[in-house]
Amino acid sequence: MEFSKEPSEEEKNNWHNDPNNWVWGMFYYNPKDKRMFPPKKIKELGWTINFANPNSVFLCVVLILVLMIISESVK
Repeated sequence: MEFSKEPSEEEKNNWHNDPNNWVWGMFYYNPKDKRMFPPKKIKELGWTINFANPNSVFLCVVLILVLMIISESVK
């Protein structure tokens, strides 16, 4: 039985720099990367969502719904 190990920083950087992991150059999609919020293409600008991770997509949808409910209740 093989345990999945944490990928090295070099492997994470290789994923980040691979243009095949960026849809339209701005949406990060990498099923091998288990991080919910990897760094943006320009790392100094913060983090983005890994759209291949169902947990991060779910969290994003919940956040959008909460913001919509709050905006409707303020009106």
